[in-house]
Amino acid sequence: MQNTARQIPLFPPDQPVLDKPGSAPGLSVRESARARRLSIKVYPRGRVEVIVPRRTRATDVERFVTENRDWINKARASFASRHEAASDALPTRIDLPAIGRSVRVQYLRDGKGSSTGGTNCETVRYRQAGAVLTLRGDTADHGLCIAAIKRWLAEVARQEFAAQLLALSRLTGNTFETMHIRAQRTCWGSHSSSGTISLNLCLLFLRPAVVRYLMLHELCHGRHMNHSKRFWKLVGQFEPDYRQLDRELGECWQEVPGWVGIY
Repeated sequence: MQNTARQIPLFPPDQPVLDKPGSAPGLSVRESARARRLSIKVYPRGRVEVIVPRRTRATDVERFVTENRDWINKARASFASRHEAASDALPTRIDLPAIGRSVRVQYLRDGKGSSTGGTNCETVRYRQAGAVLTLRGDTADHGLCIAAIKRWLAEVARQEFAAQLLALSRLTGNTFETMHIRAQRTCWGSHSSSGTISLNLCLLFLRPAVVRYLMLHELCHGRHMNHSKRFWKLVGQFEPDYRQLDRELGECWQEVPGWVGIY
C-alpha cells in the first residue's frame, strides 16, 4: 500500500466511507484503524457517519445508533435551520466556476431495445456539443444519468486541470508523476509517495483561486509529506493568502450541487 500525505478533507476526517450491514438511508459506517470506540459525525447537509473500530459487529453499530438517535435528529435539525436543503433532481444546467464554463443539459431517451427484449436501454451515454450536454439512453434512470454526468465531469477535469497542474509544477519546481481525477466523498485532493496527485472532480464547482491553492498545496507535498511548519512555509512562498484560502476550502462543500451525491 502506498503512503499518502494527509488529504485535504472534503468532510473531515479524511478516510474513505465504508458501507456496512446496519446502515440506514443517509447514514454510512466507516471502519478506522485508529478508532478505539464508536463515534458519530453529522454533516451540514444531513449525512450521518458512524466511525467504528475494525471488526465491529453490525448489531453493535445498530444499537449505538439507536441509543444516539435523539442526538442525531437534533444535530440534523440544527444544520437544517442554517443550511438550505440541497436538491438531488437531475440538473438542466451545470455551472463550472473553476473553468468559467456552463452547459445546458438535455435528456433523450433511446427507443432501442435492451438485450433482454425490453424497451429500456442499459446505459446512459453523454456527448457535449458546444454549450449543450446531451445524455442519451435510459434517461428515466436517475442513477445512470448521474453516473454519466460524473464521467463527463471527470473528462472535463482531466482536460482542464492537467495543464494547470503542470504549469504550477514548473512554476514551483515541485514535480509529480501522474494526475488522477476521482469523485472522492471525503477529500479535495491528495499526493501519494509515488508521486500521484489525485484531484476531486468537484473542484470544478469552486472558484479558480481556491482550485489553484489546492493544486499548490498538493504539489508542495512532493517535498514534505506532512503538514509541518516547513510545509506551510513552502506553500506560503507561492500563495501568501493560503490561510484564508484553506479556511474557504473547508466550507466549499456548500458549492457542490446536491445531485452529485457526495453528501
